[in-house]
Amino acid sequence: MDKTPIILDTDIGSDIDDAVALAYLLKQPRCELLGITTVTGEPEKRAALASAICHAGGRDEVPIHVGTEPPFLVEPRQQKAGQYEALSDKWPHKEFSKENTALNFLRDTIRSRPGEITLLTIGPLTNIALLFTIDPELPALLKALVMMGGRFFSKPGESLVAEWNIVCDPHAAAKVFMSPVPRLVAVGLDVTTQCVMDADECRQRFTAAGGPLASVAAMAEIWFRHAPHITFHDPLAAALIFEPSLCKTKAALVEVDLVNPSTVGHTNPVYTQETKPHELAAAVNSQAFFDHYFAVVGT
Repeated sequence: MDKTPIILDTDIGSDIDDAVALAYLLKQPRCELLGITTVTGEPEKRAALASAICHAGGRDEVPIHVGTEPPFLVEPRQQKAGQYEALSDKWPHKEFSKENTALNFLRDTIRSRPGEITLLTIGPLTNIALLFTIDPELPALLKALVMMGGRFFSKPGESLVAEWNIVCDPHAAAKVFMSPVPRLVAVGLDVTTQCVMDADECRQRFTAAGGPLASVAAMAEIWFRHAPHITFHDPLAAALIFEPSLCKTKAALVEVDLVNPSTVGHTNPVYTQETKPHELAAAVNSQAFFDHYFAVVGT
């Protein structure tokens, strides 16, 4: 079976869906998970959470690297990794220092396998924008970049809103969207908000699946203190790498608003024939997604 080499860049520890996506990647037989890098506030605690999930899934060999904490130019919006409090002796894990080892790991790994690696980003894009600034040749050395981020399409009479991963570091997002990646796929709120499961069903299905999802179920209890459900934003982006038929896409070039204070972080699609467009998820078969997700994690 051919495997897809993937690096995961994540802000695991805030919204629970990052952990749900990591559990999927660990169980996906077609995924060669080359490593995990963390981003935003308390990245060392986010790395510990990733370590606990990898251990629960029997995947201690997956490299985990601490990344960048502050955004480029805006005030930090995401300073705490709230789900870290779920870690205990029940969920063995490694602890990490704040030393940023992610950028060197990303650079060395991508350069070692030119044209092979899919970079999956499910958090703010600070690490990746810094990486592309330090080494401008790297974007072209990827096979693809798949991100959970943005919102691109509005219905009549409806205003676009800025999505969290983009608004947390809009300047980083703008840098990434302007980079010469061979293929960039963006999975935004247009489709992810249609993939929702209530807390009780999540508890039941995560527990039944076991493995890495057993640790995620414990972390999810912290999330459920403030939310009655999980929206599978990040797992959908991960699944789309292996099952592209789950979403229909539209081609457009994305521009990130950095000028207007009231719309900073908005992701605006521009339809042009002059520049290689991005692929923007526009519609999703949510039932097919859930069927696929739980078929993978239940194996």
